[in-house]
Amino acid sequence: MEQENKQMNSLPDNAYRELAPGEEYKPMMPANTKPKEVTPYSVTFGIIMAIIFSAAAAYLGLKVGQVFEAAIPIAIIAVGVGNMLGKKNMLGQNVIIQSIGASSGVIVAGAIFTLPALYILGLEAQFYQIFLSSLFGGFLGILLLIPFRKYFVKDMHGKYPFPEATATTEVLVSGEKKGNQAKLLAVSGLIGGLYDFCVSTFGWWAEGISTRIMGWGEVLADKMKVVFKVNTGAAVLGLGYIIGLKYAAIICAGSFTVWFVLIPFISHFADGQTLAVGEGITVLLRDMTPEQIFSNYARHIGIGGIAMAGVIGIIRSSSIIKQALGLAVSELGGKKKGDGVVERTQRDISMKFILSGIISVLIATFVFFQFGVLGNLTHTIIATLIVFVISFLFTTVAANAIAIVGSNPVSGMTLMTLILSSLVLVSAGLSGTSGMMAAMIIGGVVCTALSMAGGFITDLKIGYWLGTTPARQEGWKFLGTAVSAATIAGVMMVLNQTYGFVGENALVAPQANAMAAVIKPLMEGGATPWLLYFAGAALALILTMIGVPALAFALGMFIPLDLNTPLLIGGLVSWYVGTRSKDENVNKARRERGTLIASGFIAGGALMGVISAILKYCGADWFITWSGAEVLAVVMYILIILYFIYDSMKAKLTD
Repeated sequence: MEQENKQMNSLPDNAYRELAPGEEYKPMMPANTKPKEVTPYSVTFGIIMAIIFSAAAAYLGLKVGQVFEAAIPIAIIAVGVGNMLGKKNMLGQNVIIQSIGASSGVIVAGAIFTLPALYILGLEAQFYQIFLSSLFGGFLGILLLIPFRKYFVKDMHGKYPFPEATATTEVLVSGEKKGNQAKLLAVSGLIGGLYDFCVSTFGWWAEGISTRIMGWGEVLADKMKVVFKVNTGAAVLGLGYIIGLKYAAIICAGSFTVWFVLIPFISHFADGQTLAVGEGITVLLRDMTPEQIFSNYARHIGIGGIAMAGVIGIIRSSSIIKQALGLAVSELGGKKKGDGVVERTQRDISMKFILSGIISVLIATFVFFQFGVLGNLTHTIIATLIVFVISFLFTTVAANAIAIVGSNPVSGMTLMTLILSSLVLVSAGLSGTSGMMAAMIIGGVVCTALSMAGGFITDLKIGYWLGTTPARQEGWKFLGTAVSAATIAGVMMVLNQTYGFVGENALVAPQANAMAAVIKPLMEGGATPWLLYFAGAALALILTMIGVPALAFALGMFIPLDLNTPLLIGGLVSWYVGTRSKDENVNKARRERGTLIASGFIAGGALMGVISAILKYCGADWFITWSGAEVLAVVMYILIILYFIYDSMKAKLTD
């Protein structure tokens, strides 16, 4: 019993690194134990979290375009409430709470990135359309990902950083241990959380800094279209630390290529070129800001790169896909591999259930499209095939992106889905308002499926590290999805009636506006930046030829510069604290302490993001704007980096 308790109180030394030949990973809750997981308490708590966080994430996402990841704050709340109630051995139950509740963030992202575009385009979306597109997309994402669980969480152990999963796991482990690590996590979470809260709620210092703060920087931006930006948030800094220098450098290389090469290049050769920015309004491209050139031109290259990197990933994953399909055929034929005994920590939902589930969801989607959206058998068949094929092919891409950077490029993949769907539907004779409605609903289902696939791999990796039963995570994820889908449908309709998505003081919904802008010319006739998509695709192929991870590079091209540069800074901090000593054991202890601090920054920032969203929802407006905010931001950002380094370097071998 003493040995079992010892195993239950810490992650193994090989939790975050690649395993040596013959080395085995043994989770905190070993396969031969029977931890409490699914209980009335964990299920009820998970449902409550799914409802609350779906509503909060929907409002914040539609207001500012940012959907916070719910896994970390839910884990913090689960640990805190469990400790407050005096509950013991809660690790397995807390994983289930987090897994059910975290459905909120991924379902919200899938819905708000696409479906508000219906209102923006002047179409009316009914409750059942929002609910069913989110529900079927979420179910499809779960079912399509499960066959790839073993590959991503076990076979590739230590090869991907899994930043969000790392932070969430550290929260759950520290809460269970209630020792020095829990204190360090709490302190760093408090520091990072208050730091980000002061920025987002009070505006005491700026959320981002750029070279425009100096006179010469303003000249560079105006004349040469060159600008450098950094998001000063503690959470993003912590994310960069966990990602590490290698991937952070590749991501930033993509971003720097866009901002320091392509944008000045496009501007230099843009004399006389104009861009329509509104009805009857045009602007010379050479007069545009670097940000406008990025949004209207350079970012499309990133979308093409993501799409091609996805295709390359699909080709490279073909053996894994073939293996999964082979397992399905084997199980359906009544054959079992090996002796048929699967240890608890590797037990998935049966392949028969997965295949019957996929078929059931596709049939339900077909009925939904036929009687709730299209009303044309040919168009319905086409729409259902588009949903299945794209969701199936890009599931591994979404999981891969989350495993690398903790950020799912779902909006970029959905944009490509909308373009392909529109082209196919127009060629089949469907266009105009009915075509736009169909394309957006298709996009909503696919977007939610890919969002779920990316988010769920985080839950499954957490479960692998800790030793929960995958089948239980997988089964109860359906409940969280259904609850979140119903919540987001109701919240979106209320927000549309209260604020609206068009007109003065309307909700911004930036992703949905971008989707609407793309879909309208495709369905009504207009220009599409095919050349830019092609350039991005060609670049991804070239990068693959020279051995550079194309997906990470393309993500850097697509994600704004100010969110990429902090990843590099965090990666540099990770490199610095892990290389200062001649004793590798000391370096390892420092890296691990830094990981805990980074997890605290991410957790604190995420939790305070929720609180800030609630305050904004309640009408609290304490934000101030003043001239020295950006200068103070430079000082505060340097201070929090120095604290990060100083506290990480305090690690001792006895820790």
